[in-house]
Amino acid sequence: MSAAAEIVFDHVTKRYAGRDAPALDDLSLEIPAGTFCVLVGPSGGGKTTALKMVNRLIPFDSGDIRIDGRSVRDLPLTELRRGIGYVIQQIGLFPHQTVGENIATVPRLLGWPKRQTAERTVELLELVGLEARDAERYPAQLSGGQRQRVGLARALAADPPLLLMDEPFGALDPITRFRLQTELRRLHREVGKTVIFVTHDVDEAIQMGDRIAILREGGVLAQYDTPDAILAHPADDFVAQFVGEDRALRRLALRTLRDVTLEPGSQSEPGSRVSPDTTVRNAVSLMLETGDEQLVVVDGDRVLGVFHLRDAGELL
Repeated sequence: MSAAAEIVFDHVTKRYAGRDAPALDDLSLEIPAGTFCVLVGPSGGGKTTALKMVNRLIPFDSGDIRIDGRSVRDLPLTELRRGIGYVIQQIGLFPHQTVGENIATVPRLLGWPKRQTAERTVELLELVGLEARDAERYPAQLSGGQRQRVGLARALAADPPLLLMDEPFGALDPITRFRLQTELRRLHREVGKTVIFVTHDVDEAIQMGDRIAILREGGVLAQYDTPDAILAHPADDFVAQFVGEDRALRRLALRTLRDVTLEPGSQSEPGSRVSPDTTVRNAVSLMLETGDEQLVVVDGDRVLGVFHLRDAGELL
């Protein structure tokens, strides 16, 4: 099994009986293997419909969806779904099974040896930021954020090349949500899966996605590109309004001080000390708050350089 899968939507349309407008209208896009692709848009844009058609929870009327060149219609349903990790907002853990038993669901169905399953469970608990002893606990004993981590571990258990995630953090408080967003990005860098992630939150889309597909009402693709390209060059007024008037500041949030060219500096430089992992947006915010014209970027005791307020404008 490949580590990641290429996904192609090829002129896919879905209509529901009794509705004039299609739920999804002639959707075509290619998601390269290993890409974190976010589907975002207002209600009625067909985001979840598109996601659920990949694992055939919802049938489509015309067009095709291919995984590594094979139509999802040609794949046996069991084989298709066992090769896809699926994470939803409600999590859907089995309440009368332990965390370990929940994570082992697919490996057990695939007939993995008990020892291999147990080792994989411990590995995944560590990967998602839980402890080995959490395997013996029950879902009711966990916080919402912990349950969502278990749901992610279960989706990764059989090492699928594709993860489908339907607003997985929507019900969480902002602090837990931010932590899990950060954790998921780290996980994506480590495991290299293809991810299709649905959200209605444009900030979450910009933070999480390598590529973003913006769907307008009626299931029409408005723009598909990198977050930076969408913020710099919205395809039309709808996209511009959807991503917001503060597009320039959002672009600055996509880069950290580690990514930009710094002016050489020394320990005696004036200005607040910040980590190279500080986003340019947060760096600008700090300078506006303190009145400083520059920040000193440090890694421990080592000065990496100086970032000036004027540098932010040049980046745009």
